[in-house]
Amino acid sequence: MPSLIHIIYASVETQAFSSAQLTELLQEVRVKNEDLHLTGMLLYSDGNFFQVLEGEPDSVDGMYKKLHLDKRHEQLTLIVREPIAKRYFADWSMGFSSVTLEELRQVDGLNDFFRDGSCFVGLDSGRAKKLLASFAEGRWRAKLTGAQRS
Repeated sequence: MPSLIHIIYASVETQAFSSAQLTELLQEVRVKNEDLHLTGMLLYSDGNFFQVLEGEPDSVDGMYKKLHLDKRHEQLTLIVREPIAKRYFADWSMGFSSVTLEELRQVDGLNDFFRDGSCFVGLDSGRAKKLLASFAEGRWRAKLTGAQRS
């Protein structure tokens, strides 16, 4: 079995994306990722991208280098790069849906795994939730300086 890594990065758009442009971007990304055997997820909110890419190191690192040249975004910031034992998004292709926080609260089953009646959007603990909350609030970028903000 080949070795696997994942990266988590964030970036800022250089121009506003419409829903149609995001859909077009995702169609383009799906083809490239499939050719490189990359899986992952992409989040977009208010001009900010947050992505997890997973696959073999050469493919993941190569894609990250290409992302630095992509003029559609800037302030590319690597948050995590580490080995993984398995793919966590093996069946995921990049998708897009415009969902409000209220709609997210109402997604059937999304809140079933949280105790004390908490809903997903209200959680404040756990690695993934902290990353998503930091992304949504822009806190991750405020703490970075110099070379970290490439």
